[in-house]
Amino acid sequence: MKRWIKWIIALVVVAAVGVSVMRALQARKAQQETVAAATAANAKAQSVVELAVTDVVKAQVKELSLGLPISGSLKAANSAFIKARVAGELQGLTVREGDSVKAGQVIARIDVTEYAARQQQAQDQADAAKAQIAIAQRQFDNNKALVDQGFISKTALDTSLATLNSAQATHRAALSNVDIAKKTMLDTVLRSPISGTVSQRLAQPGERVGIDTRVIEVIDTNRMELEANISAADALSVKVGQTAMLTIEGSTAPVSSQVVRINPNTQTGSRNVLVYFSIANATNLRQGLFAQGNLGTAKVSALTVPLSAVRNDKPTPYVQVLEGNVIKHVAVEMAQRGEVVNTAANSGNAGGRTETVVAVKGIAENTQVLVGSLGALREGTVTKFTAAAK
Repeated sequence: MKRWIKWIIALVVVAAVGVSVMRALQARKAQQETVAAATAANAKAQSVVELAVTDVVKAQVKELSLGLPISGSLKAANSAFIKARVAGELQGLTVREGDSVKAGQVIARIDVTEYAARQQQAQDQADAAKAQIAIAQRQFDNNKALVDQGFISKTALDTSLATLNSAQATHRAALSNVDIAKKTMLDTVLRSPISGTVSQRLAQPGERVGIDTRVIEVIDTNRMELEANISAADALSVKVGQTAMLTIEGSTAPVSSQVVRINPNTQTGSRNVLVYFSIANATNLRQGLFAQGNLGTAKVSALTVPLSAVRNDKPTPYVQVLEGNVIKHVAVEMAQRGEVVNTAANSGNAGGRTETVVAVKGIAENTQVLVGSLGALREGTVTKFTAAAK
């Protein structure tokens, strides 16, 4: 009797536990369904992405400027070292780095005491030689008269003529020494041969300098050049007159340049060829700034998109395009890259700025492509354009 009662009690307990478990499972399932419904509702609410007009560009056929990457440092097209032409004490040097000077402006002087004395000595020697000419001339005239009268022989006349010629030659030599002394006096004045800005002061006032000692360097900052090394093979396609767009250190705006000279020799060791580019609008540029860019050696028309719009976070490059109002990822094949002047109103860039674009295959012309600054968006995302502010 007692044994079957125990079995009944055990069955009741098991049944009660089963009911509790079933109720817990049903409650958990209901909770999961509620969370899933809320998540779906949120996802549906968040699936619409607002885009600005500047977030989309059209794939367009453009003329690309193809060429060679170039880099180098800027140098002044005209520069000059002002050197001492004579030795002596440097005086009157007042200009310093950054000062502007004009062509012909007196920069400094060399102490003239010694050279003034030499000029006076040369002049005195010339005057003495001139006096000897007068004496020799009178002697020659007297001897000529005596020869004509038969009082002396012709040999004496020849001797007096030689003496006169010697005096004249001595005078000419003395005059040359005077010219040299005057030239030396002029060389004591140091003048700038070009207009420009002082970039280096290499000597100080009161310092004794020797011949050819560098005193200051002047550079013309109005004309700057880029000196670029190009491989011998690539140099074959470079011609005078070709243009390049450069990005200069410290400046965000691209600068136009043009090939003006090509060195006929290759560099020892590297076998590279030096190519010189003139810089347009060199205002505020400084010698030594680093510049880099692309030299246009050819042009080609191709369907292009901004290089930044091509994404590489998948195995193959792709662009995010709009089909209707839905985002779709389309794989593309990239080809040539180049620079174009961006004037489009919806490009997001200031007019007149250059933009790097890439030729692509896989999309049609006028396809709406999302710009790279938006980042990756999920394929299938619904979009709408933000209403323009009134």
